[in-house]
Amino acid sequence: MFKVFLVSLFLCISSLTQAKSIVVLGDSISAAYGFEVEQGWVALMQENIKSEYPDYTIYNESISGDTSAGGLARLPLIIKKYKPNIIMLELGANDGLRGMSLFAMKKNLSAIIEQSKKSGAQVLILSMRIPSNYGKRFTDMFYGSYQKLSTQHEVSVVPFILENVALDKKFMQRDGLHPNALAQPIISNHIYPYLIKLL
Repeated sequence: MFKVFLVSLFLCISSLTQAKSIVVLGDSISAAYGFEVEQGWVALMQENIKSEYPDYTIYNESISGDTSAGGLARLPLIIKKYKPNIIMLELGANDGLRGMSLFAMKKNLSAIIEQSKKSGAQVLILSMRIPSNYGKRFTDMFYGSYQKLSTQHEVSVVPFILENVALDKKFMQRDGLHPNALAQPIISNHIYPYLIKLL
């Protein structure tokens, strides 16, 4: 009986030590804005990885309307809570939509990446675009910021995560900014190959 207890205790401890976490730090695009959380790309991603990578659990720390500054402020508690192995960084769109300084956005995102790496986490940048009516120069500079951060910090970057949905009305909500539930599998499948390279 005692041996069975020891074996069970060992398996439990072993399971805990092998458990790994992935945190998605994002805004409404990752927070399943406008539909059920279970339909969002983050939840679908969890379903995709659990069969092949059962040691990994994805935690969604995305808040609609969040900015790079908000994510940076929340980061220390997130790191303390989850001790993540990977942080998927999906922030910046709200900075751009509000016409905030790109310099400040890059500075905040850079600090998030640095703090994440310092904690031992790998970082995967999920890049976003903003609507073309903001002007070509600004939109190009905005999108280019993600690649520059990737190069600067030597971390992976996923090209525009709404690449195959943003210009297709059947995949977008009425506001023209947020993808709908139909788009979520497409987003998840677009990001997935970049994530598994880090697992």
